[in-house]
Amino acid sequence: MGAEVSAQSYTREQRQRYREKVRQNLDVFERMLTQSSFAFDRPMTGLEIELNLVDGQQQPHFHNEEVLAAIADPGYQTELARYNIELNVPPRPLPGDAALELEEDLRSSLNAADEAAGEVGSKIVAIGILPTIMPEHYEGDWISENNRYTALNDSIVLARGEDVYLDIEGPTGERVATYCSSIAPESACTSVQLHLQVAPHEFAQHWNAAQALSSVQLALAANSPYFFGKRLHAETRVELFSQATDTRPVELKNQGVRPRVFFGERWITSIFDLFEENVRYFPTLLAEITDEDPMAKLEAGIAPELGELRLHNGTVYRWNRPIYDIVGGTPHLRVENRVLPAGPTIADVLANAAFYYGAVRMLAAADRPVWTKMSFAACEENFRQAARDGMDARIYWPGYGEVPADELVLRHLLPLAHEGLRAWGVSDAVRERYLGIIEGRARSGVNGAEWQTRTVEHLEGEGVERREALRRMLARYAELMDANEPVHTWPLP
Repeated sequence: MGAEVSAQSYTREQRQRYREKVRQNLDVFERMLTQSSFAFDRPMTGLEIELNLVDGQQQPHFHNEEVLAAIADPGYQTELARYNIELNVPPRPLPGDAALELEEDLRSSLNAADEAAGEVGSKIVAIGILPTIMPEHYEGDWISENNRYTALNDSIVLARGEDVYLDIEGPTGERVATYCSSIAPESACTSVQLHLQVAPHEFAQHWNAAQALSSVQLALAANSPYFFGKRLHAETRVELFSQATDTRPVELKNQGVRPRVFFGERWITSIFDLFEENVRYFPTLLAEITDEDPMAKLEAGIAPELGELRLHNGTVYRWNRPIYDIVGGTPHLRVENRVLPAGPTIADVLANAAFYYGAVRMLAAADRPVWTKMSFAACEENFRQAARDGMDARIYWPGYGEVPADELVLRHLLPLAHEGLRAWGVSDAVRERYLGIIEGRARSGVNGAEWQTRTVEHLEGEGVERREALRRMLARYAELMDANEPVHTWPLP
């Protein structure tokens, strides 16, 4: 959910002081990259899963405070809207059977959480966008009781100076075009975030590799085809998130001002490139100031928190975000991959993770890496096409040209992922289970978005009205999600 803040608004003086502190933090961080020791001897992976709450009629249930009290587990936290919660999974190493153990732990945790949520009338659903969310659901008290979210909403709306305009058209011509007075629609975007700890000198290779791979991740895992009752993109979450948090009025867009949801604009050579861009291009949203003197700490041999820089970094929404953190007094760096939607099942989530960790390792270590043979503009275009078309996307890849996403996976990237997981020391059982799911999905052409779309189309073909079709589809989705069989094996009408 991001760091909590103490205020819901800030003065001009606070914002000016905060900018100065962020720049000081950036100078200290640059010095640390050349002088400090970062933890990376035993690289760790982490996982966050954003979840939705629905009632007995599959409508959003705005009771996360009561649900979290019933769950009573610090691993579950609030998210932006009252129908959202988030599960934070403690970091763990990749090797061996760790993923199989994680799958069992996650299913047990979610089963217990879902049972507790049921006591207050909620059902937990992991899905990219809750398909039953409608404009009227945001007319009441939708935002979670958390200073960070209120301050963020107010800062974005104030920076924009006018209502947020959403305009998304799907490949079949269905369209959402509407104004919103808050960032409430952003709460519809629920994702999985994958963390990978890396050494400073290897960060650029891993970030570039993650950027190149992001389009394929979307094509394989798309799970967000419906919003406000319309069939839009296979992964509508990408465009919705971008538009719902956009601080730019039309005139600033026309001037080329960068969006807050930022794919990037170039391959990088250092993690510093990303933090420096964030400070140079993006104004303050949350001006929370600490008493820390980071330079004094560094000179005393203590890793500084760099609270202002980290807070600012958390309000620039890169699809692959750089992370600076401290654990046990030792600083470390992570790539936070934010591309994936939540769901459909824990098995699917871990399959997506296995594919990412395996493929990224090999792409980052290549003698002639993919980003030296592909323009950044082509990489971004791949990303946009995959979000729009999902499994039907065609992706440009050096040496293969423009090919269907499933073909690229089966011919090239899946073997790479197997090799990468072997290099991580992952067991054969883990590789076969999770990469077998990826192979099954690629061969069948069925991901979450495809299953949702076909199910709704079948119901409509039987004369069921769209809203009722979405409700029935989601009820069936939740049943199959609980069974934890991969989505490509789910029955289709």
